[in-house]
Amino acid sequence: FNSAVVPFQGRFAGVFRCDNKRRQMNLHAGESEDGFHWRITDRPIDWIYRNVELAAFEHRYDPRVVWLEDRYYVTWCNGYHGPTIGIGYTHDFEGFHFLENALLPYNRNGVLFPRKIKDKYVMLSRPSDRGHTPFGDIFISQSPDMIHWGEHRCLMSPQEAWESTKIGAGPTPIETPDGWLLFYHGVLTSCNGFVYSLSAALLDLDEPWKVIARARPYLLNP
Repeated sequence: FNSAVVPFQGRFAGVFRCDNKRRQMNLHAGESEDGFHWRITDRPIDWIYRNVELAAFEHRYDPRVVWLEDRYYVTWCNGYHGPTIGIGYTHDFEGFHFLENALLPYNRNGVLFPRKIKDKYVMLSRPSDRGHTPFGDIFISQSPDMIHWGEHRCLMSPQEAWESTKIGAGPTPIETPDGWLLFYHGVLTSCNGFVYSLSAALLDLDEPWKVIARARPYLLNP
C-alpha cells in the first residue's frame, strides 16, 4: 500500500504499509539498490519507546519519511484511541525510535516540512472525526521541539468537484525559489466509492500557511 521512499547511502530506503492476512495494517522497513526492486522486512518495525505505555496501538498506515537536520523522521497514521499522527525517527532504517503522538485523535495525513521555518518545525495534517474523514481540510501546525504542537491554521479546503469530499497532503513539500510546492490528493465520493486525484499548490516560503497559488483542475486521475 502507501510507501515513503528516500535516497540513502547511495541506494534507497523506505517505510511501507503492509497488511497481513488478518487485514492488520502495520509499517515495515525496506531497502533497494535501484528504487525498483525492493527487499521489505517480514516483521513490522519494532519501535523503541521512551514511554512503553504508547506501545499499544490499533493500526499504523500511510507513512511519510523526510531527512530533517540529522536524521530521518517518520510520520504516519497511528491508531491510539482513534487515528492520530505518530512521529518517530531513524538514523539507519534499522533502529526506529518513537517520539510521541503529535495531535489528538482524530487526524490523518501528517506531513513534515524538510527544514525548520523561523526556528520551528512545521507539519501538515487533516483533522477528522470517528467517521471516514468527513472533515476535508488541510491544517498546518508548528512545534519548537517535535513534541508539542500548536499555532494551528487552516491551510486549504476542498473547492472543486473532483475534491469535494476531502483533501490531504501527499509527500514532503518541495522547496523552490517561488515557494513550497505541495502535491496533495483530493477525493470525490462517487457511486463506486471514493475516487482519488492528485493536484498541486504553492505555499509561501516564510509563512507556509499562506497559499500563493493552487491548481483548479486535477493533474492525475485514475
